[in-house]
Amino acid sequence: MTNDQAGGAAPPDEYVEAEIQRLLTEDPAVAEQGITVIRREDALVLYGEVESPHRREEILRRVSERFPDVSITSDIGVIRAQAPTEIEQLP
Repeated sequence: MTNDQAGGAAPPDEYVEAEIQRLLTEDPAVAEQGITVIRREDALVLYGEVESPHRREEILRRVSERFPDVSITSDIGVIRAQAPTEIEQLP
């Protein structure tokens, strides 16, 4: 009897981990090379930084849609990029 038959979800394997990493880097709608997939116990964690909360939500939505049976946790931070407030003077 597998874990799925017993009612529990099987932990994600390295193939699922690699497929998610491929989706993150190769899907034109995502194209995020700064996000990594880390395996922790029975879940996969997406780790890295993006430029906006909207971008983070879009990445999580796409991964969840493609891998609905995989437990995904987000540790994706948002980079606070602001325009410079002063003119840079070069010597």
